[in-house]
Amino acid sequence: MSCYTREDILRMLEEEDVEFIRLQFTDMFGMLKNIAVTTSQIERILDNRIMFDGASIEGFARIEESDMFLHPDLDTFCIFPWRPQHGKVARFVCDVYQGDGKPFPGDPRYVLKRALKEAEEMGYRFDVGPECEFFLFHTDDEGNPTTITHEKAGYFDVSPLDLGENARRDMILTLEEMGYAVEASHHEDAPAQHEIDFQYDEALKMADAIMTFKLGVKTIAMRHGLCATFMPKPKKEYNGSGMHINMSLEKNGVNVFYDKEDANHLSQEAYWFIGGIMKHIRAITAITNPLVNSYKRLVPGFEAPVYIAWSGKNRSPLIRIPASKGGGQRIELRSPDSAANPYLAIAVCLAAGMDGIRNQIMPPAPVDANIFNLSEEERNKLGIECLPENLMEAIQWLEKDPVILDTLGEHLSKNYIQARKREWKEYCSSVTDWETESYLAKI
Repeated sequence: MSCYTREDILRMLEEEDVEFIRLQFTDMFGMLKNIAVTTSQIERILDNRIMFDGASIEGFARIEESDMFLHPDLDTFCIFPWRPQHGKVARFVCDVYQGDGKPFPGDPRYVLKRALKEAEEMGYRFDVGPECEFFLFHTDDEGNPTTITHEKAGYFDVSPLDLGENARRDMILTLEEMGYAVEASHHEDAPAQHEIDFQYDEALKMADAIMTFKLGVKTIAMRHGLCATFMPKPKKEYNGSGMHINMSLEKNGVNVFYDKEDANHLSQEAYWFIGGIMKHIRAITAITNPLVNSYKRLVPGFEAPVYIAWSGKNRSPLIRIPASKGGGQRIELRSPDSAANPYLAIAVCLAAGMDGIRNQIMPPAPVDANIFNLSEEERNKLGIECLPENLMEAIQWLEKDPVILDTLGEHLSKNYIQARKREWKEYCSSVTDWETESYLAKI
């Protein structure tokens, strides 16, 4: 994306006949928020004088310190292609600041920027390429979402089997019109499941892109009479939706993860980075798999990883080394799901990897066998452990991991843990359809 100046913004607003501007930010759960103003307020926008009540956003601020200010990132300026072409609507992604002029520590974008700054001080640039999956379902007569689909398509199928092909094409064209580079797209394994992959880019730009992607996908789906959902596991009989994160580090423009002399084509830094992620993965899971529903995806038999291992030869472990070499060498973390807050997910992955580099944490040997086919005894012999089985277990791991807690910061980690514990308690006290179907007539 371009580097815009204040003058560039003023010129584009006039030339493009923009009448409304959305100032967007993200809460700790990864939900997009915004304030909409007219272009008459552009001077206040550019002077960082647009204020909102932080007490109204869960986890943001207490009532007595609730005044927050939105500082637009000018380079994120873009015009929404799906809005009217007369009196257009544009947006800025914003950083959240406190009344005293300091960055708000509970802003997920700030958490990622702080993690990136620490890596930059060590000489590294962090690049990310997400693989975003989602479902397209029908809506009911009132426009409410359902889990109904008439589609029977599977992995890489095309129309007429792939009934969502036209919607997916429109999503890609919309994203590219907004300046985002889409690398590939295809139908996924489950009926009505799709994947769109962004071209590799710097981590902060990619986190912004993921949030824009979710908004665009939902908006275009609605225009096709469909509901797009990033719920990790909407139907128990099918694979859930992941958000695999491909990662690499650059130093002086060179991918430091590549070593042509190594059997796996991995450098020492790459091994340490893998070791750091594997050390902290159970705490990371509370962020990359943030919902009660997330753990319905992380079960054997549905392709999502369950075991903490890595490999360059198969897709059953947690971490895979794709076949790309040289400048394309990367590490793919396969556990994150599409409900994750991208700013926090990318930040904790980077922090764990950098901890591995700082402390030279070597991972165990790769596991090239299909782990799902190994017996429990064989897994134990290889020292293969499991990811957390539920949200509460993941939160408990997070609570005792100082590296990940420090990355999130005291304010955000405290509020996040409280909120997720509350969600877990509500889930445990609810009565599900499964329970009534299993017990009501019998007991």
